[in-house]
Amino acid sequence: MDADFIRDLFREFGAVQIRRMFGGAGLWADDVMFALITRDVIYLKADDESIAAFEAEACTPFSYTTKNGRHTLTSYWRLPERLYDDPEELAVWARRALGVARAKAVGKKAAGKKAGGQARSAAKAGVNSKRAKTTKTAAKKAARSAAKKTTRKAAKKTTRKAAERTATANVGQKKFDRIALGCERRTILP
Repeated sequence: MDADFIRDLFREFGAVQIRRMFGGAGLWADDVMFALITRDVIYLKADDESIAAFEAEACTPFSYTTKNGRHTLTSYWRLPERLYDDPEELAVWARRALGVARAKAVGKKAAGKKAGGQARSAAKAGVNSKRAKTTKTAAKKAARSAAKKTTRKAAKKTTRKAAERTATANVGQKKFDRIALGCERRTILP
């Protein structure tokens, strides 16, 4: 789909930005993505309440195929075909999709704030979350290093023992050779 065609289609709705992504494009308004375009098809953001309207129009959710099979994203639904010819009704559907996208964005921000609040609580309790993370990372590195050292020590011990066995075997072989040579000399010499 041509960018000018999309802007013209959403003119009743308002200004939209088109950003390329994943072989398609995202439609953005007020820094929120409310629709996506792939293979010349527009999919609007939907929630549990608005999905019924898409189903009533016999629309399907966005799906794609990978080497692991077909995947369906139920958060984006195909724009009803009749809306391509009805910009005013399209604007209503797009506003609803933008509202859903904003609500989801606020939910994500709230979840991020909750995690931040937990970090602040930990800081108040006297635990520095960055220091705790650093300590945890350092502990993991130390454990890996100790495992490597243990493995190296075991390998050295095994190598040392093998070398000792070989040396002992060599000494024994040398003694045997001397005895055998001596015997042979005795037998050869009168």
